[in-house]
Amino acid sequence: MATVQVSEAEKVYIMHGVRDDLRVDGRGCEDYRHMEIETDVVSNTDGSAKVTLGHTAILVGIKAEIGKPRPMVADEGYLEFFVDCSANATPEFEGRGGEELGTELSNTLYKVFNNRNSIDLRALCISPGEHCWVLYVDVLLLQCDGNLFDAISVAVKAALFNTRISKVHISEDEEGGKEIELSDDPYDCMRLHVENVPCIVTLCKVGQRHVVDATLLEKACSVASLLISVTHRGTITCVRKVGGGSLDPESIFEMMETGKRVGKALHAPLMEVLQKEESLGNKRQKAAKGSWPVLRELPRLRWRAPSTRPWSRCEAGALLLLNSSWTG
Repeated sequence: MATVQVSEAEKVYIMHGVRDDLRVDGRGCEDYRHMEIETDVVSNTDGSAKVTLGHTAILVGIKAEIGKPRPMVADEGYLEFFVDCSANATPEFEGRGGEELGTELSNTLYKVFNNRNSIDLRALCISPGEHCWVLYVDVLLLQCDGNLFDAISVAVKAALFNTRISKVHISEDEEGGKEIELSDDPYDCMRLHVENVPCIVTLCKVGQRHVVDATLLEKACSVASLLISVTHRGTITCVRKVGGGSLDPESIFEMMETGKRVGKALHAPLMEVLQKEESLGNKRQKAAKGSWPVLRELPRLRWRAPSTRPWSRCEAGALLLLNSSWTG
């Protein structure tokens, strides 16, 4: 994971701000940074999305291919994750550092998303025990400024929402074998139900409190973090501790309650933004084929994740002004 050097004076300043619920960038402890979401940005994929959270940028592409079901679940398809930690995001991702982080991220994503509680894997089955759809989810880290897990989870959910899988028609040949035909009609496709796909909320313990969406500076002041994946109903599906420090049971309970509350509040506005972004249709431009890491300047929908604390008059007025400038 990318790190920064922080002096003792800076640590004291950051920790005192967290204690008073006023972080360095003006956010409260449970506030996210501004988020930008774009879908259908890469033309040679079945689904794609780009998410920018602060200065963290994530690109996700999904390709659907026909494969063989796993032996233990013959009536389900499955997902495969690959995370590429680009050295352009931070020099620390060069060599083994990027490979180890990519493996760690891939394993976490597999546990969070590749189960029937998150996605209807049975809908990916073509013929039980013989053929199924395999979704290859490729994640590219374009820029790193902390909170990778949350940004990646939102990008994966957005890409799954954008994914269209060709309808399959199965027929038998003269010898009794099965022939699989894919529809050529781009509108004759299957969409995935992503309402129950969880989002990851990362909480970092800074001093005696915990913060959501920590920056690299705040991460440097944290002893340990807790990853919590939460569905739109507020159900926790996965919990994982990250970092070398320890967390006492009371802190874990408080962090889980905060993660549950914050994660549940993410889903409704996220789905609203995805549906609105999809309604733009052909007004959006796509990245040219073969230019996976290179994106043009695309029209963006900007979204601030909901805060669990009430807005002040100043904040509400500023938000209305910004929203009018974005939509105008």
